[in-house]
Amino acid sequence: MKVFSKEELNEELKTLQDWHEVEAAIEKSFVFADFKKALGFIVQVGILAEQADHHPEIWNVYHKVKIRLNTHSANGITSKDIDLAKQIDTL
Repeated sequence: MKVFSKEELNEELKTLQDWHEVEAAIEKSFVFADFKKALGFIVQVGILAEQADHHPEIWNVYHKVKIRLNTHSANGITSKDIDLAKQIDTL
């Protein structure tokens, strides 16, 4: 799997809503009405991730969720990350 160059990544980030680069990954924060809605979202992300065989880093504090994606096996950001980010944004 090919890791995006800085220029390629900048172009790909334009296709996403509120995702940004951090520490060789892409990341986005989400805020929900309460813990129950945040947890439900995490479960939906987990289902998408499992289907894609791509497993994000997920942090949850009460009604806030932060997701970080990178392709560990490629040691960087690849199309796998962009594809999963787009799927997450549809939830």
